Amino acid sequence: MIHHFGRFSSKPKLNSRRFQSYFSTWTDSPSQAKKILLFDPKNLSSHSEILPSSLLPLQTLIKDYNSSSVGFNTPTTSINPKEIQLNESLSSLEFCENLAKQYERSCKPEDAKRLHLRIIKNGYERISYLSNSVINIYVRAGDLGSAHTLFAEMPERNVVSWTCLISGYTQKKMPEEACYLFTSMISEGFFPTHYTFGSALRACQDSGPIRLNFAMQIHGLVSKTRYVSDNVVCNALMTMYGVCCLDSTEYARRIFDQIPIRNSISWNSMISVYSQRKDVFSAVELFSRMQHESLKPNEYTFGSLITVTYMSGSGSCLLEQMLNYVMKSGFLSDLYVGSALVSGFARFGMLDTAKMIFKQMGDRNAVSMNGLMVGLVKQKRGVEAAEVFKESRDLAGLNYDSYVVLLSACAEFASSEEGRKKGREIHAFLYRKGLNDVKVALGNGLVNMYAKCGAIDDASTAFTLMVDRDLVSWNSMISGLDQNGCFEETLITFSRMRRCGIIPSNFTLISMLSSCSSLSCLSLGSQVHCEAIKLGLDVDVSVSNSLLVLYAECGYLSECQKVFALISAYDLISWNSIIGALAKSEASVAEAIDYFLNMLRAGWSVNRVTFLNLLTAVSSLSSLDLGQQVHALVLKYCLADDNAVANVLLSFYGKCGEMDDCEKIFANMAERRDEVSWNSLISGYIHNGLFSKAMDLVWFMMQKGKRLDVFTFATVLSASASVATLERGMEIHARGIRAWLESDVVVGSTLVDMYSKCGRIDYALKVFRLMPVKNEFSWNSMISGYARHGHGEKALELFKEMCKEGQAPDHVTFVGVLSACSHVGLISQGLDHFESMSNKYGLIPRLEHYSCMVDLLGRAGKLDKVEEFIRRMPMKPNVLMWRTVVGACCRANGCNTNLGRQAAEMLLELEPQNAVNYVLLSNMYASGGRWEDVARSRAALRKVAVKKEAGCSWVTMKDGVHVFAAGDKSHPNTEEIYAKLRELNKKMRDAGYVPLTKYALYDLEVENKEELLSQHSEKLAVAFVLIRTSELPIRIMKNLRVCGDCHSAFGYISKIVGRQIVLRDSIRFHHFVDGMCSCGDYW
Repeated sequence: MIHHFGRFSSKPKLNSRRFQSYFSTWTDSPSQAKKILLFDPKNLSSHSEILPSSLLPLQTLIKDYNSSSVGFNTPTTSINPKEIQLNESLSSLEFCENLAKQYERSCKPEDAKRLHLRIIKNGYERISYLSNSVINIYVRAGDLGSAHTLFAEMPERNVVSWTCLISGYTQKKMPEEACYLFTSMISEGFFPTHYTFGSALRACQDSGPIRLNFAMQIHGLVSKTRYVSDNVVCNALMTMYGVCCLDSTEYARRIFDQIPIRNSISWNSMISVYSQRKDVFSAVELFSRMQHESLKPNEYTFGSLITVTYMSGSGSCLLEQMLNYVMKSGFLSDLYVGSALVSGFARFGMLDTAKMIFKQMGDRNAVSMNGLMVGLVKQKRGVEAAEVFKESRDLAGLNYDSYVVLLSACAEFASSEEGRKKGREIHAFLYRKGLNDVKVALGNGLVNMYAKCGAIDDASTAFTLMVDRDLVSWNSMISGLDQNGCFEETLITFSRMRRCGIIPSNFTLISMLSSCSSLSCLSLGSQVHCEAIKLGLDVDVSVSNSLLVLYAECGYLSECQKVFALISAYDLISWNSIIGALAKSEASVAEAIDYFLNMLRAGWSVNRVTFLNLLTAVSSLSSLDLGQQVHALVLKYCLADDNAVANVLLSFYGKCGEMDDCEKIFANMAERRDEVSWNSLISGYIHNGLFSKAMDLVWFMMQKGKRLDVFTFATVLSASASVATLERGMEIHARGIRAWLESDVVVGSTLVDMYSKCGRIDYALKVFRLMPVKNEFSWNSMISGYARHGHGEKALELFKEMCKEGQAPDHVTFVGVLSACSHVGLISQGLDHFESMSNKYGLIPRLEHYSCMVDLLGRAGKLDKVEEFIRRMPMKPNVLMWRTVVGACCRANGCNTNLGRQAAEMLLELEPQNAVNYVLLSNMYASGGRWEDVARSRAALRKVAVKKEAGCSWVTMKDGVHVFAAGDKSHPNTEEIYAKLRELNKKMRDAGYVPLTKYALYDLEVENKEELLSQHSEKLAVAFVLIRTSELPIRIMKNLRVCGDCHSAFGYISKIVGRQIVLRDSIRFHHFVDGMCSCGDYW
């Protein structure tokens, strides 16, 4: 509310040369006059004396009346005869004094009205000190409207009248009205007292930095008066500059230094300014000087010193010294000092000391209780904070902040459910008492409490029902939505906030950027970045760190580096963020290490997060030497006992194949091992092919009473799938059922994958159908399983079902679909699905999809179309694709020699050291009868000194896994195996079997080729199973592709022995039943 004061006085104004000199520097234009001080020397009247504030005791007002020449601003106006009569009449004077004394301490508006009525009835309206007394009562009662009305109606006002009303507006936190009234006072020709200056400066202080220019004009006026060294004015100036001038303490210090005789308030004011700036060194230095000048510190001195000690983060040692000094000075029981000490020790986590001080305090109030509770909340001890509230609320009293702190304590309960329950009880209490809408901080506390307890719907309801909202309200809601994973709602709420005209703060932008990162929404994140630049918040280091995370999550590492380069003052989070961002990309790992080295050179001290990011980078390189150097730094910084760091080291050494080091680290962790530790070692064993050790560790883990989590099950099931150990996989499945993890979507998807890879597609389908929730991995695993088992039609049907269920296919889905088409020869459907990727689903085909299409065309023998398809590809073929082409040429008996030759040349150019390429080329030449080329390929293989993977087959029996190689005679049951093999060969020949000698890829006689074929590893494996007594299906695994002869022989064997044979090679499954294979001989 802005009042217009032009009608306050119509008396003539004086032109005083003496006052004109005071204001010679003020030459404001009329347009500026409405905004700033109207210091016009033409409107000033001279005063010989200055009166004190109207908010002083009654005696001061009476002195004003007795000094009538001073009490009225009428040096050129004749004094009213009635008032002269009053001055001469002792009885009238006594009556006025008695009348004023009756209401001296009143703060009721009714008393002010009674006094005003008696003044009017007795004809004393023109006695200003009585009217000032009425104004005083109205001000104390908080009825500034009535006070202002009386002020406007006063026939004669003096400086006390103005000061009284200005002081009232200042006390009621209405700085705009106080400043405007001060301006009007000057324009009316009244010169301020030191109390008027103090009130006006406090009004500027309450307005904050926006009133700095106005306050500096008041300072300019003060500097031309005798109040330039006045303690009251100087103290007010220091405090004002401490609040309004955020850049420096220089102005406040200049005021302090120019005071000739400083009192304790002066020292305390300056120490308080340093305290607000967290300048502990200057505050303590000033405190030391204060003592040297024989001034004793009081409770305000200690309050500021204690505050700056814990706010500056200078350490608990200095705070303990302050405690000793306070105890020595006898201020420990003081409410103000005790409350500050409680808050300080609580914030440092020294809660026993804080509680001791709290109990020793003579008086306790809400501030001291709140300080202790805040400390407990910061230490995540919410239950204890609630207990303090319960025990102390009757002793200390409560304020609104007490309930706000209590709500924040609920958010720090160990159980979020328990915290939410307590929070609802507090909410209900506030609602019954009608307090929930009294103060916006309470509503903010409710929103924050519900959000942190995971009840985001309740938080949203509390936010919606708030009558008034401020920036903190919006920030609490936006932050809560982000922390609870409601990222889209976060963006919507931010848009609503902007439409309401609320200017976001750095906290708002941090939550927004976090949501954009989680959604990988670069476009919106970039808009928030622009908003930050416009508001000047991009220089905030926390906002910059959030931008680093955003661009890292979206894969824009160059933008990350640009943001990092623009940060003016890095913090540890900045360095960790850029190192972590680069460490996630294999292409930028070297840069991550460079940033780490620059960080060390700049003198930064690393922490656990730094090492976690760095070890992630080193792990991706599998650089043992570099990792060992980082490990040495971990030991140097005494972080080897940190569980997270130890777990990353376990993972690193596992990837590097150093399982001995893994076991040493794991052994040293002892009782510190968590689920991640166990899982890391299990993953290391599996990664290095030590599956038996991995399973032993799983059993040991369960014996120790450790609960297997989702990751453990998924890891072990994946390992079971990779080596096709069905029995072990089923054991893990049973454990998962007992652990109530079967319904987990990750475990369910892994079970589907495991059963399909272990040959039990029927079990895989059963698990898939029983899954309560399916994601893209579940569908992809089942589709890929059908494709791997040669059930192309079923795979395509399942793909249609997936689309009907609303699950969008991804790139992995189409690899399964195209593989299914390839395995059963569905050329036209395969082409249709390949085209639909981009046309219907908006997916750009990748190299793996082009490889599937080459395989599809190659299996169908359409090598000309393969050649044409490769030419039309938008990217260069990779090694996998050229191998697929060579395989297609092998199946076509070496036809299209030009394409085969081109594929051979590209393979040797891209991977000259890979033995698989030479074997494939040798097989291609052998299939076409080009034995000279075969010899050259084998000679080249020997020349490059690389070893090809030996072909082997294995079966899992009750007594373990039995592995066989071609012509192997190392097995203990070799004689029985070969005897059974001879028996099978005879029966097969009797049934019409003819060895397919073209698959004996050596230039030998037919008899020798037949002998070689008869001793292939898969035939030895099936013979071994048949010497055991069992009626179960025979399951054989092979690490290479099965040859055509063995495929034919297994058909005969299945019919002869009357048992199903399931053969898994490196490509797919073959199910042989009664002489027929599930692939229909299309493989």
